[in-house]
Amino acid sequence: MPRIIVERNIEVPMRDGCVLRADLFRPDIPDKLPVLLNRTPYNKAMPMVYSGTLDALRAAEAGYNVMVQDCRGRFASDGVWNCFTDEARDGYDTIEWAARQTWANGNVGTYGASYMGATQWLAATNAPPSLKAMAPSITASDYHDGWTYQGGAFALFFNVSWTMAALAPARLLRERADDPAAVGELGTVMSSLDSMREKMNFMPLKQFPMFSAGAPFFFDWLEHPAYDDYWRALSIEEHHAAINVPALNIGGWYDIFQGGTIRNYSGMRSRGGSDAARAGQRLIIGPWNHAVPFQNLVGAVDFGFRSSPVSVDIDGTTLRFFDHWLKGKAGADAEAPVRIFVMGTNNWRDEKDWPLPGTDFRRYYLHSRGRANSMYGDGALSTDAPSAEPPDSFLYNPLDPVPTVGGGLCCYPGALQGGAFDQQAVEHRADVLVYSTEPLPEDLEVTGPIVAILYASSSAPDTDFTAKLVDVSECGTALNLTDGIIRARWRNSRTTPAMLTPGKVEEFKIDMWSTSNVFKKGHRIRLEISSSNFPRFDRNPNTGHQQFADAEIRPAMQTIMHNHTFSSYLTLPLIPAQR
Repeated sequence: MPRIIVERNIEVPMRDGCVLRADLFRPDIPDKLPVLLNRTPYNKAMPMVYSGTLDALRAAEAGYNVMVQDCRGRFASDGVWNCFTDEARDGYDTIEWAARQTWANGNVGTYGASYMGATQWLAATNAPPSLKAMAPSITASDYHDGWTYQGGAFALFFNVSWTMAALAPARLLRERADDPAAVGELGTVMSSLDSMREKMNFMPLKQFPMFSAGAPFFFDWLEHPAYDDYWRALSIEEHHAAINVPALNIGGWYDIFQGGTIRNYSGMRSRGGSDAARAGQRLIIGPWNHAVPFQNLVGAVDFGFRSSPVSVDIDGTTLRFFDHWLKGKAGADAEAPVRIFVMGTNNWRDEKDWPLPGTDFRRYYLHSRGRANSMYGDGALSTDAPSAEPPDSFLYNPLDPVPTVGGGLCCYPGALQGGAFDQQAVEHRADVLVYSTEPLPEDLEVTGPIVAILYASSSAPDTDFTAKLVDVSECGTALNLTDGIIRARWRNSRTTPAMLTPGKVEEFKIDMWSTSNVFKKGHRIRLEISSSNFPRFDRNPNTGHQQFADAEIRPAMQTIMHNHTFSSYLTLPLIPAQR
């Protein structure tokens, strides 16, 4: 095994003269080798960065030159960092610079998780000629819906915790010598980390008492709740046809960016910019969450050794993928395009595509006698369409929102943990409607995209509706699988808001993303419906005012219909036992 040379702070010039710095891990041999590049805002010197989704030393030992670079304006690199906006250009310049070095053979691959996945996709939209493959993990396809917003609601916990814990402090420390405002804000941010949850109660968000010096882009996000040119310029999905390289897409069922991981795979399979890009897409999804990815303990549930990092060996899978596309080795090309972890049975399974061929998309209709409120109500879920049934109603009070319990969360687990948790405490609330099947007579696999269609009205001109899919065991434990939200003003369009007419029944489509779970014999399938999931999402104040501009709050009476005319339902992707 060759000796590994580590070179620190190699200077990489950008086209505008800004210098970014990278650490290089390379085997001490004369051969020209492919380059693997990871671009990060989180400090290239941190072990979680250079050994997280792919261990730089292991990759170097496997015959790669591995570069880990600080993004513009972060840590060792020069310039000013602005979230997302420079990554396409800087990524392109770094890829082409690396390909021309004396130790490189001209082939470059990229890798990394979360924002390090964003740096890959954004660079790929500019089609750098030397980029031959990439391995983005737990990352998004659209930095509007599925990163900063979801279903029109602001991803409050993620946006505040990520900015407060991971983004703002480094910039404030860097600029405090020249900017008095940075000194004061640094103290505010650091003293607020332990009371982060309390800070999320603050309204209006446009007057949030920090980030103006350390993360001014936070307020840009608030200024652009619609999908407009600001977001369109950063969209990956709109540029799939310009991306011409294969990608190994790795995600988690409880990951905050699960939806984008799947949309990148599907979009590139159908619209990728070359035959190799379309045929070379791979998708791996485990039961993992975001804060501590690729671990078998996810929230309160241990999904077993088969989902553990030792068993899964993400490093080995990633290196086989790069060996094929950067070195021409066989192996990865013979692997199935889709590999999923099926919860409930806790097994991995190879599939031909996503959604799975042969999926039976079945409607499960909501039923009750008008009292589906809480787990003690009479809500039911079945494949029988409703006839004449009274609606269910609840009062949504933004001053007492339904609390977040698990799910797809990031980025500060010390304040709020993501993953699978028992939802019974939530289901005690009268503002949570609970609809459950009868105990299942046999095992039932649900694998694929989940959608809830609600026919509902509100007393407010704008409000939210939430939906959550839950697996209820014979002893009553109710584990969340996946969920979603829709903000009423964005129900018809991401670009053009439309207010409600109070009392008028409207259709609301809630994209609950995807899951893979076997509901065991004797378990129940459960759907929770409400109007808040706080602090994961910001509270809708029900006023219909400009978003985030004032602190006024009003309660709203919500009504969910389920009758012959307005048949609210949940679409589940059922997988036959024998395929």
